[in-house]
Amino acid sequence: MANDAACVLVTGGSGFIGTWVLRELLTRGARSVVVDLQPAPQRWQRVLGERAKDVVCADASLLDCDGLQRVIDKHSVTHVIHLAALLTPACQADPWLGCQVNVLGSTSVFEAARRSQQIRSVSYASSYAVYGDEVEHCDSPVENIPPTFYGAFKQAVDLIADQYWRHCNLASVAIRPHVVYGPERDQGLTAGPSLAARAAAMGECYSIGYTGCVGYDYVEDVARAFVRAAFERTDGATVVDLPSERATTEEFVRAIEGVVPKAVGTIRIDGPEIPTNISPTPRDITTLFPDWKPTSLLEGVRQTVDFYRTGVTS
Repeated sequence: MANDAACVLVTGGSGFIGTWVLRELLTRGARSVVVDLQPAPQRWQRVLGERAKDVVCADASLLDCDGLQRVIDKHSVTHVIHLAALLTPACQADPWLGCQVNVLGSTSVFEAARRSQQIRSVSYASSYAVYGDEVEHCDSPVENIPPTFYGAFKQAVDLIADQYWRHCNLASVAIRPHVVYGPERDQGLTAGPSLAARAAAMGECYSIGYTGCVGYDYVEDVARAFVRAAFERTDGATVVDLPSERATTEEFVRAIEGVVPKAVGTIRIDGPEIPTNISPTPRDITTLFPDWKPTSLLEGVRQTVDFYRTGVTS
C-alpha cells in the first residue's frame, strides 16, 4: 500500500515497537521521519541493518506542537504513527510527567496533524491497560476503569482522538496490543518473557518477575498493525484490539523450552500476578482487516530465539 510518495512521521521510533515499525515501513518502500528524544542507533543497526541510514531523525519535542508541524511540513509527511509514551512504572512514579508526555504529547501530535492539513490518517498506540478488572469495578458508573495512571492516560487519548474526528475530520486508528514480546524487548516488567527467550538462546539463566495469564502479541504483528492502520484509512476514530494469544507465564516458559530444549530448568518465575485487563466489549482487528493472521506464540518465540542466535537484518 505504500510507495515513494508516502512519508510517515513515527514518534517513539527508537523504541522497541517503533524500530520494528520502521522495518515494516522500509520493507514497504515508505520514507520515515522519527521524533524521539532517546536515539537507539545500536538497536536500529541490529534490526534495520544498513537500511537504518535511510531513516531521517527530526529534532523536535513531543510537547512542541509548532515544532512537530514544522517537521510535517518540511518532510511532506502524509501519515503519522504515534508510539511515544511513558510506560506504566514511570507513570505511576510521576503521574504529572506521565500526563504531560502521554496526554498532552498525544494532543500535540493530533493538533500538529490537524494544522498541517496534509495528514491522511493517524495510527497510534492504545493499550489493554485501559481495561480494568471486571469484578473489582463492577459498581462503577464508567464502563472501563483502568487500574493504573498509564491506562487512564491511554483512555484519555482514545477520547481525544474521537474528538479530532468529530470536529476536525482527522481519521485515526488506535491499536490495542496486550503484552508485546519479541526481539529487542528489554524494558518494563512484561519484558520478562522476551528476555527469558534471549537468555535461552544465549544459554543463560533468567527469572521472569511476574505470574498470571495475559495475552501475548508478537512484535512484527504489532508493527504490521500500525502500518496497515496508517495506510489503509478508515473514516472515524477506530479502536481495535489485537487477537492476543492468552497464556500463563508458565505456558510461555514451556514455549521457550519447546524451542530450546536445553533451557529446561533454567528459567524461573517469581513475582506478583499482573492484571488480566479483560475487555468488556472486544473490538478485534479482524473487523478492520478480515484477512488478519497473527503469529502463534510458539512461532513468535521461535523467531525471537532465532534473532538472538543469528540476527535478522536482511
